[in-house]
Parts: sequence; structure tokens; C-alpha cells
Amino acid sequence: MISLSNLRPPHGAIKRKKRLGRGDSSGHGSTSGRGQKGQKARAGGNVSPYFEGGQMPLYRRLPKRGFKNIFKIEYSIINIRDLAKRFKASDIVDPDILKKMGLIKKGPVKLLGDGEIDFPLIVKVDKFSKKAKEKIEAAGGRVEVV
Repeated sequence: MISLSNLRPPHGAIKRKKRLGRGDSSGHGSTSGRGQKGQKARAGGNVSPYFEGGQMPLYRRLPKRGFKNIFKIEYSIINIRDLAKRFKASDIVDPDILKKMGLIKKGPVKLLGDGEIDFPLIVKVDKFSKKAKEKIEAAGGRVEVV
């Protein structure tokens, strides 16, 4: 009977490891399958995957386009419909609570006006759209900048 204690791979499934540098008669002696001389024959010698034999590499041949603004602020976006689903009337919503609930991951938060809300909320975020502010205030809540 077969059980976990006596499982074995089928015959011929396990191949022996190639033992290099164990004499010429082994078939893998002397240069150990590395050929003769050259960078790849040396100890620790290997080329990076994008090395093109000294030719100007592709990443340097291609033109660089555009501009990368290193000061750009990436906002975590949240919509009013997300708040309407998860909060009750007169709750205080701030980035820490949004993070705990899993609505945002990191960074400053921007509130957008997609969706409807019919109860008041106090929302404290880094930025908000005009439409979002109007909808929150129309429902009797207020929006504050953190």
C-alpha cells in the first residue's frame, strides 16, 4: 500500500549531479566544461544579461524621452462612494482610519467626488476636489485640510 512514508519517484526520474573537475577520465575533468580561457572560464567570471560583447548596449542606444519630475506628489485617491459604503453619520474620516480600513496604502490622500452621500461626515484629507467638497457640505458635513 502506498502512503506518504513510502512514496518514491519513478525509476529514472532522479538524475545524478554532474561532478566537475574529478579527473580526465570522468569526462568533466581539466576545464570542467567551461572551455578554454576567456571571461566565462575564470573563477567568478560571468557577464551580465544585458552585456552585448562590448557593443553599445540597447539601453544606451535608444533615445531618452520626456521629463521625470522627482518632486511629483503621488496622491492616494478615494471617492465619496467609498466613504458612503463604509462610514456612518457624523464619523470623522482621516488618513489613519482610511489606512486601517485598507482603503489606502500610503502617501497623502485626495478626495474625489464620484458617488453620492446623504449623511454628514467630517473628512480630514490632504486635498479634495471642488465637487467632493460641495457634496460633503450639501449632506451637512465638512471637509478639512490636514
